[in-house]
Amino acid sequence: MNIKKIECVQLNLPPSDLPKSQKRRDAWAVDAEVANPMSKYPKYKRHRSLWMPKWGGMWVKVTAEDGTWGLGTTSAGAPVKAIIEGHFAPMLEGENCFAREKIWDMMFRMSKPYGTLGLSCLAMSGIDLALWDLAGNIEGRPVYELLGGPSKNKIFAYATGNDVDWYVELGFKAVKLACPYGPADGLRGLDENEKFVAKAREIVGDNVEIMLDCYMAFDVEYTIRLAQRLKPYKLKWMEECLIPEDIDGWMTVKNAVNWLALATGEHNYTRWPFKQYIERKCLDILQPDINWVGGLSECVKIAHLAEAAGLPVMLHGGANQAYGQHFSCATPNVPWIEYFVATPPGVPLEEIRTIPGVPVPENGYISPSDAPGFGFEVKEELVVKI
Repeated sequence: MNIKKIECVQLNLPPSDLPKSQKRRDAWAVDAEVANPMSKYPKYKRHRSLWMPKWGGMWVKVTAEDGTWGLGTTSAGAPVKAIIEGHFAPMLEGENCFAREKIWDMMFRMSKPYGTLGLSCLAMSGIDLALWDLAGNIEGRPVYELLGGPSKNKIFAYATGNDVDWYVELGFKAVKLACPYGPADGLRGLDENEKFVAKAREIVGDNVEIMLDCYMAFDVEYTIRLAQRLKPYKLKWMEECLIPEDIDGWMTVKNAVNWLALATGEHNYTRWPFKQYIERKCLDILQPDINWVGGLSECVKIAHLAEAAGLPVMLHGGANQAYGQHFSCATPNVPWIEYFVATPPGVPLEEIRTIPGVPVPENGYISPSDAPGFGFEVKEELVVKI
């Protein structure tokens, strides 16, 4: 069966009366400072929203000749839409809708004149995910079965954010903090970061794992100094300390820090950077983003590379979408899955507005839907061309 149409769409979901519960306070992300790559520039330091593009997200719909359709999603809306509808879609319509490897390779190669990494890879991801959803819908099987079946009955989920008291109340046994300060804040920032982590450890106790997300804000020296300061608090890993291109920097950190794991990968594109990480032995955990790295097809390849090297893969934000849930359920070397908690304290996870059919964690675990495809419960009339 061939592809009839590839188009960029939006979901016009009906209004929701959620949440019903009263929040106890605003969620941490409303006003919190988070260290980031632009923190060195005072004008943009306070919040990522001061410099991040306002493109928003975007859905991709792939329709087969018989009318069956699938949905994928990615970010960087307008630029990615231009790549998909101006280049990829006209080239791919008419191809066999099950030929995901061929289609991925075509997109990879046809993007070479303007660059495969970054925006092109986001476009590739959206189409690839939609093709997997389409295949599951045609066959009437959940995607995790197309991947070989479940490797676990439920997936251990950790919570990302700084409202750690709330996450423990929700049943999470591992939390990942967003680091507030970086090199631009000098010694005061080191002190404040230590106080921040110490407070979190005091709140969650000794039986909850703590990780630290540094969002590409540090240099090598700062990473090593902060890791040394935080040694008493028994972090499981520090994440994305350096910009993703600095593999030599990761090597230096790895050689200096051996009491916690090092993790990164969400801002890498295609499998090749991950191959370099593995060959250089500079990371302990690989963290691709399934919506950005090239889709589910590329995550499978990254997981196989990692498995051969004895490394785990834990997707960036994998539990917040059905795509990551299915991949993580089916893949043996994915021990944990990340869930970014968007609800303010006091509002249960099931009251957050999400895509119908996508589960949320319960007591720190999550399982994907067993409905066909990725399990979206979205009527076609709500999927609108943009």
